[in-house]
Amino acid sequence: MMVSLADSPSRSDVIVIGGGPAGATVSALVAKQGRRVVLFERERFPRYHIGESLIPETFWVLERLGMLDRLRGASFVRKQSVQFVTGTGKLSEPFYFHDHKPHESSQTWQVVRSEFDCMMLDNARAAGVEVHEGVRVLEVLFEGARAVGVAIADESAPGGRREIHADVVVDAAGQSTLIQDRLGLREWDPVLKKAALWTYWQGAQRDTGRDAGATLVMQLDNKLGWFWYIPLHDDIVSVGVVAPFDYLFKNRPTKDHEAIYAEEVARCPGVQPRIAAATRVAPYRAAKEYSYRSKQVAGDGWVLVGDAYGFLDPLYSSGILLALHSGALAADCIGAGLDAGDTSAARLGAWGPAYIEGMERMRRLVCEFYDGFNFGGFVRKHPGLKGHITDLLIGDLFTDRTDAILEPMEEYRREREAAAAAR
Repeated sequence: MMVSLADSPSRSDVIVIGGGPAGATVSALVAKQGRRVVLFERERFPRYHIGESLIPETFWVLERLGMLDRLRGASFVRKQSVQFVTGTGKLSEPFYFHDHKPHESSQTWQVVRSEFDCMMLDNARAAGVEVHEGVRVLEVLFEGARAVGVAIADESAPGGRREIHADVVVDAAGQSTLIQDRLGLREWDPVLKKAALWTYWQGAQRDTGRDAGATLVMQLDNKLGWFWYIPLHDDIVSVGVVAPFDYLFKNRPTKDHEAIYAEEVARCPGVQPRIAAATRVAPYRAAKEYSYRSKQVAGDGWVLVGDAYGFLDPLYSSGILLALHSGALAADCIGAGLDAGDTSAARLGAWGPAYIEGMERMRRLVCEFYDGFNFGGFVRKHPGLKGHITDLLIGDLFTDRTDAILEPMEEYRREREAAAAAR
């Protein structure tokens, strides 16, 4: 919905802060319920963003949003599997999604986020969302403990500030979340204190057939970190290293990103031959990937979705799934709450417990990897559990079916620790 900021009304049913995948999802689904939704995005799209690999379980929210035909017609590389490469360069048996789950949802995409996020935001507009780009939300307005609206920067208003009120405020502003920071809700993960350094290559090695779009996770020879290798369209590959922040950026003779990146490439036998003849076509970028969550998913009159609630880890490419899934769950609770005239924390956050439980399943798999979990060795020992591992890699997190792997994983860990102690 195209409405100028000057003509935008001072009241709406729902205000969404942030136009990324989480904000675009929740706003579109609430608007489809016939509610007036206003979305404020501080940047103007297209804009760069990292987080380029989708996993299969995004299919169901994308289908609900009406996005699948747009994606099928896009240039994005089709992704059908994930494969792990050890610190010695040994490839694991690929985890082919369709072999385990023969359904259209098992083929997904490697996306350029500037393009994908534009498509998502345009889809929200088509659903009736009033989208304003290049507008900064200054603060969320509260009356007591209840969120009642936002203040935005508006040069045409007195003092350059304008207030807009709503029954529900959704914070989908990513890691720069306003509500989480204002209320002191952020809790840092005590274990997952990582950082990332990445760039893009043209002419890098690409696999063929159904491996052409595979995400590769390639361990460093010292097992202190790993590289992602994500093939994108236009012969571009996204290649980045993730490791503990202190290891990656502290106690080194140089702070130069190019030098650090080159040192880590030299420690990764899996990535070296793949980019040997390639040309770097983008600057080096770095980010702290410290993991965190909010103490609450919602409060009276407000909800957090996507990274505004929590960031897990880039290892299994779960970021967009968590953004879409939290946005869809929150949209359903917002709609039910508005229908009932109840926008309390209990009503708006009813989706939280099941979502957090699913997030914990993925976190467990992430922590196991960083503790030295070997996918190939585990599957050889427990071939009947490969399907459960594949379920988690697909993103089927929100069911207790995969919990059958927990005890075998713990047993496998104890055996590894005992073997290491005996050496």
